[in-house]
Amino acid sequence: MRTPALLPLLLLAAVVAQGAVRGSIPLGLDAYRPIPEDNPLTPAKIALGRKLFFDRRLSRDQSLSCSTCHQPRRSFTDGRPVAVGIEGRTGARNVPTLINRVYGKSHFLDGRAESLERQAIEPIQNPKEMDMTLEEVVARLRRDRRTSNITSEELARALASYVRTILSGNAPIDRYMNGEREALSEEARRGLNLFRGKANCTACHVGPNFSDEGFHNSGVAWRDGQWLDPGRFVVTGKEADRGAFKTPTLREIARTAPYMHNGSLATLEEVIEFYNRGGNRNPYLDPELRPLNLSAEEKAALLAFLQSLSGQIQEGMLN
Repeated sequence: MRTPALLPLLLLAAVVAQGAVRGSIPLGLDAYRPIPEDNPLTPAKIALGRKLFFDRRLSRDQSLSCSTCHQPRRSFTDGRPVAVGIEGRTGARNVPTLINRVYGKSHFLDGRAESLERQAIEPIQNPKEMDMTLEEVVARLRRDRRTSNITSEELARALASYVRTILSGNAPIDRYMNGEREALSEEARRGLNLFRGKANCTACHVGPNFSDEGFHNSGVAWRDGQWLDPGRFVVTGKEADRGAFKTPTLREIARTAPYMHNGSLATLEEVIEFYNRGGNRNPYLDPELRPLNLSAEEKAALLAFLQSLSGQIQEGMLN
C-alpha cells in the first residue's frame, strides 16, 4: 500500500515520464504570472527542471538535491529551524517555501536574488549547502547522455521554470471569497476580520499571495542590544534595513513550521503571541508593529483563519 508521504513523489515521477501537463491557475491566485521573455515556460524545460530538482548529483557528495530542503510533502520546506547542507553543515536561516514564487519580485529572505534563475543556482554554489561550482555540476551532468549538452544557463533556466509551476491556491479562504460562504467556519471568519482589522496583518500580508514582497523588521534578529543577522542590510547597505526580512507568503503557513527567518518560533500560536506583544523593540522596528492586546478568543480565531490558507498544491503544469 502506498503511504501518503510517498504519494507526492510518485506523482512527480509520473509527470516526469510524461512531460509537463496543462492545468489551470488555482482559485485565488492572480491569473497573470510574470514569466521572463528570455525564459518562456515549455514542457521540455519544466520536465528537465523537475528532474534536476530531485537530482542528488547537484551536491558535492551526491547526498542532497533541491528537494532535500524543499520537500513537496512539507509544502516545499523541510521542517527544520535552519537549512542543513552536505556533511551536516548548518546555515543561519530557515528554508523558505517555494510556493507561488513565480509571483515574487526578489528571492531569498534578504531579497538578494533578483530572479528565480539566480536563486535556483545559488544553493548549488553555497559551501554550506551543496558546495559545488557550476562548472563541476555541468561536467557531472554531461556524463549522462540525457543531459550531455546542458550548460549552466540551461541548468538555471530549467530549475527556475519548474519552480514557477509550484502553485498553491483553492484554499478555504479562496472558496469563501468566491461565494462559498460555508468554506470558512464562523471562528475563521472572525479571524479574517481580525486579520484585516485589529491584528493589522494586512499591513504586510496583502494580495492573492498574502505578501507585499517587501522587507520588514520585526525584531527577531535583535537580541541583547545587537544584531544576530543583518538581514536586508547586506544587500542594500542601508542602515534602516538592518534586521529586515522579506514578508513570506502565508499560503500553506500551517504546513511550513517552524517560523521566522531563523526558525525560532515552533508554532503558529507562538507567532501570534510574538506579534500580539508588538515584536521585539529595536532601533529599526517596523512602525506598523505595536501591541495588539488580543484576547484568547481572538487569538484562537486568528489561528483558525491562518489555517484556512492551506489549499491545494500543484506543480509541473504548463498553464
